[in-house]
Amino acid sequence: MRTWVSWIVVVPFAGWAAVRLSGFEPDWPWVPVVAYTPYAVCAAVVSLALACLLRRWAAGTVALVTVLALVPAVLPRALADGNPDAGGPVLRVLAANLLVGRADTAELMALISRLRPDVLTLQEFTPDAMRRLDRAGVRARLPYAVTRPREGVGGSAVYARHPLTAGQAINYGGFGQARAWLRHPGGARVEIVSVHPCAPKRIGRQPCWQSGLEALPPAGKEPRVLAGDFNATLDHMPVRALLASGYRDAADVMGRGFVATWPQEGSRVDLPGVAIDHVLADSRMAVREFRVLPLKGTDHRPVFAELRLP
Repeated sequence: MRTWVSWIVVVPFAGWAAVRLSGFEPDWPWVPVVAYTPYAVCAAVVSLALACLLRRWAAGTVALVTVLALVPAVLPRALADGNPDAGGPVLRVLAANLLVGRADTAELMALISRLRPDVLTLQEFTPDAMRRLDRAGVRARLPYAVTRPREGVGGSAVYARHPLTAGQAINYGGFGQARAWLRHPGGARVEIVSVHPCAPKRIGRQPCWQSGLEALPPAGKEPRVLAGDFNATLDHMPVRALLASGYRDAADVMGRGFVATWPQEGSRVDLPGVAIDHVLADSRMAVREFRVLPLKGTDHRPVFAELRLP
């Protein structure tokens, strides 16, 4: 009986590690489930302790290999990284998912006043949300904008303190991801993308989700910042591919990669928290600050990063 118990608790996490590290990402339900890999690591440690307690050394060996395989993939998120020697101007970025435009406008404006972002990216940006923000005076603080409002969840926007030139939006499955080139007074030209692919909530949504992420521009010659609701964590392959192209996750750089951004406490969603909202910055940029913030009326917590441009 002890042998069966030990294997029952060990095998699922061994399989989890094998798939997570394989370079293969199955369809639903794996895509939503892999977001909980940090929790799986904790559970794998418990399975190792149980196998040892039961003196089932074969199962314990498998559990140990599982832990040793998964820990290096997730532990660095809690450890601060160094920064490149970036001597350019500071760029402050705030990103918020508005939950079909329902987020509290006054509280969002208070965040803008307090944080003084140079760039604000919005997701689930509706025409009504745009009208409320206009009435609240968003253009007095962030006078430049590239807006793609839509009814429902597919709209997005980029607001900025400095001049913007609209880029070609990324459109998949009714989700529009606004793009804009920002001209910083210091002379830097930076592309900003308001990220929001469709969510892989059910079977059949992975192609839409994957296409929306794979269409995001990789890091390249000119600096870019991707900010918003990725509907993906650092354990998802499309995000790992973006990082490999030359981005860094601001939360990961600051050792705050385990801080959950969804679901926000008090929302109608009752699931363990995961980090699916990100600021991905060109690796030539220094990350000086990262915060996860509250905002009433939405199930996501806004994210804020202060960057120094190359």
